[in-house]
Amino acid sequence: MKLTQLFSEFFESEKASGIILILCTVISLGIANSVFGADYQHFWHTDFAGHPIEFWINDGLMAIFFLLIGLELEREIYIGELSDIKSAALPIFAALGGILIPAGLYLVFNYGTPMQSGAGIPMATDIAFALGILSLLGNKVPASLKIFLTALAVIDDLGAILVIAIFYTKELLLHNLFIVLGVFGVLLIMNRLKVRNLIPYLIGGVVMWYFMLNSGIHATITGVLLAFAIPFGNGDEKSTSYILQHFLHKPVSFVILPLFAIANTAIVIGSDISEILSQQYSIGIATGLIVGKPLGIMLFSFSAVSLGLCKLPGDMNWKAILGVSFLAAIGFTMSIFVTLLAFADPIIVANSKFVILLTSFAAATMGFLLLKTTLHIKLKML
Repeated sequence: MKLTQLFSEFFESEKASGIILILCTVISLGIANSVFGADYQHFWHTDFAGHPIEFWINDGLMAIFFLLIGLELEREIYIGELSDIKSAALPIFAALGGILIPAGLYLVFNYGTPMQSGAGIPMATDIAFALGILSLLGNKVPASLKIFLTALAVIDDLGAILVIAIFYTKELLLHNLFIVLGVFGVLLIMNRLKVRNLIPYLIGGVVMWYFMLNSGIHATITGVLLAFAIPFGNGDEKSTSYILQHFLHKPVSFVILPLFAIANTAIVIGSDISEILSQQYSIGIATGLIVGKPLGIMLFSFSAVSLGLCKLPGDMNWKAILGVSFLAAIGFTMSIFVTLLAFADPIIVANSKFVILLTSFAAATMGFLLLKTTLHIKLKML
């Protein structure tokens, strides 16, 4: 299967970003648990322009990350893996399983408690980390497997975005939301009028972000809306969407995501790890990711193929799908992002981040070893 240039670029940037994220996380944890830990944590809460630095990263820069995700989703829908219903069916069913089953398992342990708001935490996949681990296998990875994981992760993140917009909106201020929708409508009209200059779209995006921030809906949703307002055209190298997506790859992969990782993994690891892991929300997060993700992806994928709704590509098998399903259990960025919205108690937030890190590490290790074994056996057979 031939990979398009932009997809290859996306994969290459994401896999490099995944490796950098791992290094940033290790460094951040090291500093947080050193003699500089208190000052390090305080730094991220330092006021800048009326908000802490952490806010500008989580609510500001991450909107740009969501813009890139939106542009990639738009490309997948128009001319990519999701443009053909037969090709799209497998990752769509896999993503649905990877969304519903983890959330369901979390609620098994937390339904009816104040912690039930964390059901969205194990739903999403960290694209950068997952592709970063997959890249360690080198040229042994079939192209169809790369595309499957990318499409699955993008759909997963779309699900997480919808969950954030619907379930993590505490107070809705309609007048600000109407302004957002009005600006969005103007941008869509500009799109229809074939306005290709990026500047008015970016200005409109900033205005949308400000009013979205003050509407009660998380401001990062602006990135996805803006992505679908930007002209796609035929998707070639001269299209506005392509130009912006190409430009954003490196800043997002090598600046924004590493900053998010550093700012949100300043976690002090105490001596009461067993107590942290025994909490109901911790069990829900860990079970949702390490059990729910692989189970949901495999169950829904196998059911869809068995019912004839889709089929496996010729260079993929169920062992490879199982390996990828564990990589999809790497929650990290998106899971931490939802944690910040789900819980207000800083201790619970810190504990949840710690559980996400442990579980993501376990999922990455299991996925890597499964794929390494599976692909090695396949190559020997050939």
